[in-house]
Amino acid sequence: MDHLHSKVKEAASSLQDKLEQKPEIGLILGSGLGDLAEEIEGDVRIKYENVPHFPVSTVEGHAGQLVTGSLQGKQVIAMQGRFHFYEGYSMQDVTFPVRVMKELGVSKLIVTNACGGMNPSFNPGDLMVITDHLNMTGANPLIGPNDEELGPRFPDMSQAYSRQLQDVAHAAGKKLDLSLQEGVYAGISGPNFMSAAELKMLRKLGGDVVGMSTVPEVIVANHAGLEVLGISCVTDMAVGEEIEGVSHDEVIEVATKTKPRFIQLVKEILTEM
Repeated sequence: MDHLHSKVKEAASSLQDKLEQKPEIGLILGSGLGDLAEEIEGDVRIKYENVPHFPVSTVEGHAGQLVTGSLQGKQVIAMQGRFHFYEGYSMQDVTFPVRVMKELGVSKLIVTNACGGMNPSFNPGDLMVITDHLNMTGANPLIGPNDEELGPRFPDMSQAYSRQLQDVAHAAGKKLDLSLQEGVYAGISGPNFMSAAELKMLRKLGGDVVGMSTVPEVIVANHAGLEVLGISCVTDMAVGEEIEGVSHDEVIEVATKTKPRFIQLVKEILTEM
C-alpha cells in the first residue's frame, strides 16, 4: 500500500504541473456520456498514457483522457472514459484515478454510467440517482495492506452515496422538469451481459439496475473520504422474465440519445453544489 501511495503522489504531482486551478469536484463519465467534458471552459486535456501509472482505456466510446477546467463556475477534473475490471486491470488500477483526484484536492465525486434496467417500472433512456449498490464483482479494491494515510482499514459503506447530493440531484431534476428514477446499482465484473437467471437473482437481491463499473470507484472514494453522487443512464431493459439480446452498440445508441438531458442535469447539479 505504501507503493500505491507513492504512485498516487507521483501521478498527482505530474498533473499539478499542468493544472491552472485546483479541482474541487471529480467527474467520471461513462459509456456514451463523455461529451459533457467538451463543455468544460479553459480546459486542459491530458491523455491517460501521459500520466504516470495510469492505465489506458480500451473500451469503444471512451476518449481516454482527463479534462480539467471550469464547468458551471466549479473547478472540475473529468475522466472522459474509465477503466474496468473486465479489461484485465486490477481493482487497484481501476480505482487509481480516484486516489489521484483526492490527492489533487477533490472533495466531491460525481460518477456516471450506462446500465441495464432490472426494475420493470424503468424504461430505456431513464436517468437514475443511485441510492446504494450491491458489489457482485467478486472482488474489492481495498483487499491487501491498508495505508491509514489513504483511508481507514474498515471504511463504513452504510451511506456510500451522499444523501445530501441525492437531494441536490432531485432538486435539479425538478427544476429542469426531468423525471428521475432512484434505486440500487448492482455492480458485476462483466464483460458478458448477464443470463436471465442471474438477472432474476439480482432483482430479488434488491438491484434496480445492473452494470460493469462504478462500485469499485465508489468504494475507494468512500475510503478516501470523498462525498459521492452516482447517476445511471438506463440504456436497455434487463428483466430476466422478458430478456432480449443486447449489444454494446445498442447501449451506446441509447446513451447518445439520452446525452442532452444527462448533460443538462449534471450541469444543473454542479450549479447547485
